[in-house]
Amino acid sequence: MSAPEQRGSLGAGLSRARVVVLAGPSGAGKSRLAARLQSIHGWPVVRLDDFYREGDDPALPVADLAGGPPIVDWDDPASWDAPAAMHALDDLVTTGAARVPVYDIGRSAVSGVRTLTLSSSQLVVAEGIFAAEIIERLRAVGLLHSAWCVRHNRWVTFSRRLVRDLIERRKPPTVLVRRGLALCLTEPQLVERMKELGATCASPSRVERALAAPRRARSVPSE
Repeated sequence: MSAPEQRGSLGAGLSRARVVVLAGPSGAGKSRLAARLQSIHGWPVVRLDDFYREGDDPALPVADLAGGPPIVDWDDPASWDAPAAMHALDDLVTTGAARVPVYDIGRSAVSGVRTLTLSSSQLVVAEGIFAAEIIERLRAVGLLHSAWCVRHNRWVTFSRRLVRDLIERRKPPTVLVRRGLALCLTEPQLVERMKELGATCASPSRVERALAAPRRARSVPSE
């Protein structure tokens, strides 16, 4: 049992907020969608990719990609600290605040800490490529609102991801191309895994409409 599940504090936060999970392949538009939801609805966003393990962690998994030496497999869930992410979500919904790391992907290291706050919001958005890994944990403790696998055509995602990563200088260009092609080829299996973990596949626009629908319904006065 994870630390958040042992704390026994989760029940106190059930009336305050629940968590919308935005999973999906790298480059599918999860962060952009989360930013729009925050701008429109005021929902706080927990960037789950900030819970990557640091580059000097000896437990990091390694990938042997074709065309070069082995590199750290940042697309393996073992490169990510799920218990710490759950702990942060627990703190946010039960106390109204949480301190979360700020991760520098280019340096593969935590570069700082920021504080998230929750006021009257009824939803918290948790987005990241490993977000599907905590769907069942959130459901088990009654905190799950909905879970989505945000996706496009995989070659569209490949192009968007490569442009983003080159602009942000996340890794050397050769690594980005090799990793991007590997991700593109394995994306169908990744999406299937996210569906098995409980996520519903949809485009960003469909997810946005689905989350806005209940709010529109509540805003219509009764006759």
